[in-house]
Amino acid sequence: MQLLVNVDHIATLRNARGEGYPDPAEAAKVCEEAGASGIVFHLRKDRRHIQTEDVYKLKDSIKGTLDFEMAATDEMLTICMDVDPHLVTLVPESREELTTEGGLKMQTVFDDFQQRVFPKIRATDIKISLFIDPNKEDIELAHELGSDAIELHTGTYANAITEEARKRELQRLKEAANLAHNLGMNVNAGHGLNLQNLGPLVETVPHLHDISIGHALVSTALYYGLDSTVKKFLAIMGNTKLYN
Repeated sequence: MQLLVNVDHIATLRNARGEGYPDPAEAAKVCEEAGASGIVFHLRKDRRHIQTEDVYKLKDSIKGTLDFEMAATDEMLTICMDVDPHLVTLVPESREELTTEGGLKMQTVFDDFQQRVFPKIRATDIKISLFIDPNKEDIELAHELGSDAIELHTGTYANAITEEARKRELQRLKEAANLAHNLGMNVNAGHGLNLQNLGPLVETVPHLHDISIGHALVSTALYYGLDSTVKKFLAIMGNTKLYN
């Protein structure tokens, strides 16, 4: 089980003043030195946080896993293949959303991914992950496409208000992880995870490979520092019963 730190909101803070700092690449180095296994970033069409030049700086400076989150546009495919990250995670993207609001609707994107997107990426050594909700049908379609991994959208779990709702979402995530694993895909997870809800997730959901955490980690780092905060998240991941 690996912690991948999403540095998008380091860029958000930088862009608020436009003075060049804090630098996402420098923050990424601190995260890796603190024990993170790699870095995630989402290069959006509107460039609201990560900029194109950040992507190349991250590629040059990161020693661990580099996960390029993106919508499957021709522009992003071209940049991704030039950067050559270890992993590309394909996500839905809406201009109006504050953050990614849910997983890919696999029935909607299946034909386009099969005919246009996957053939382009398969011409490289980049592994493919699909960001999807914990639904049986979506997981089976991801497998049919030949995806190397899925990233389970944990936002519904993270935002659940009642204990009953949290348990229900954890069960859905558990069943989804088992299915994806049995189909031969790596199981990643992310969205809305924090110091309070990460423990129950890793205790309950099996076969987790990469866990991506960004907004909550960067926010918590305002109080404790980036190095210490990464270690807090790693401690939760390392001190619970793991099912890998």
